[in-house]
Amino acid sequence: MNPSSSRAEIADRLRDTAPSLVLASPDNAAKLPPSAAPVVLVPETFHPTPSAGHEFAPFRSLLDSDADDLPSAEVGQDDAAAVLYSSGTSGRSKGVVLTHRNLIAMVELFVRFEASQYARPACDNVYLAALPMFHVYGLSLFAAGLLSLGSTVVVMRRFDVGEAVRAVHRYKVTHLPLVPPIMAALLRAKATGASSLDSLVQVSSGAAPLNGKLVQDFIKAFPHVDFIQGYGMTESTAVGTRGFNTSKHKKYASVGLLAPNMHAKIVDLETGLCLPPGSCGELWLHGPAIMKGYLNDEDTCTRNDGWLQTGDLAYFDSDGYLYIVGRLKDTIKYKGFQIAPADLEAVLVQHPEIVDVAVTSAEDEEAGEIPVAFVVRRSGSHLTCVQVMEYVAKQVSPYKKVRKVIFVEAIPKSAAGKVLRRLLKDSLRIDAAASRSDHTKPSARL
Repeated sequence: MNPSSSRAEIADRLRDTAPSLVLASPDNAAKLPPSAAPVVLVPETFHPTPSAGHEFAPFRSLLDSDADDLPSAEVGQDDAAAVLYSSGTSGRSKGVVLTHRNLIAMVELFVRFEASQYARPACDNVYLAALPMFHVYGLSLFAAGLLSLGSTVVVMRRFDVGEAVRAVHRYKVTHLPLVPPIMAALLRAKATGASSLDSLVQVSSGAAPLNGKLVQDFIKAFPHVDFIQGYGMTESTAVGTRGFNTSKHKKYASVGLLAPNMHAKIVDLETGLCLPPGSCGELWLHGPAIMKGYLNDEDTCTRNDGWLQTGDLAYFDSDGYLYIVGRLKDTIKYKGFQIAPADLEAVLVQHPEIVDVAVTSAEDEEAGEIPVAFVVRRSGSHLTCVQVMEYVAKQVSPYKKVRKVIFVEAIPKSAAGKVLRRLLKDSLRIDAAASRSDHTKPSARL
């Protein structure tokens, strides 16, 4: 469970899962509701102070107990092994039930495939764990997969770019899995004179989309690093695709090739038929790592004859590399045309006076929905809404033009770097209700 969750969120999770035992640090235990299951306090380090010994006695007792003294339990591969909660970036967070079979499939992928991708023994690799292990990205890597290979994992208490740079040097870190905000932080540190992180062999990004400019800037700043992206979901136990660069192919914008134990197809949104390479549709996945279902939510249907409907718009190229275009829920339907926000964001972020941007939809009586761009200007910029719209209009089809621009101080994002579009839509609805007769906001429309 995410330790930064609010008391209300923690109470919801406990009601959903009905645990028989809770393990928590003292600080996090204080957030638990009075009716929670028995709580075992876990020390922050393996060497707590003598004065704190009594507080952690139950935990020590668990560690010192003999498993042979406990009653045996029959566990099948289809039994639940973990419940992880989805990010909830587009709605209410849901409990994803992962089985023992799912986790076995994920670990098998590391043992049988991941280890074959290295030019050196996997046990010689050193990974920096800068990602939370309550998230499927961190769980699959640091708490299970990499340990099965015998790799060294250096765990950070929490991410700090200065501490991360020092850890890379001290422990000769070779591999750094990260999310876009960490990637951006490393770039800023490099620009202010930080080290080139010479020991790094590979950096991999996942959990959230990356804009092309950030990728190119990173490759330029760290030319010795093999940069890849990957794709997976909580619902697929993080299994999906893995980036793979060769002398012939360096497709940094792609999330890579399909995992050996996963099947995929691109499905036409209208006909439901499978599409060929180069055609964009919804990505469906099938394999032993696909979740059992959502906890206490049988009405939410994401599976069709064993296939997981990811809700992601994507396409494969002729070489088998997968590209994620955006979320199906985020697609803007303008006069019958479908517009992926990521297409417009890729154009806007190239503007020299734009630091960050997010595109979403607003309701419109005539068009149904119109594209709205939330833009963060570079400090000192006097860029206008009209200039932004004209910049986009010169580079896209007429139906794709941005119809409204709103300047903001920052784009709301999750810790992983995913844009929280529901918050943007909420702000549009509030503004529409409050300013039907007020046209003084710094925005414009075409």
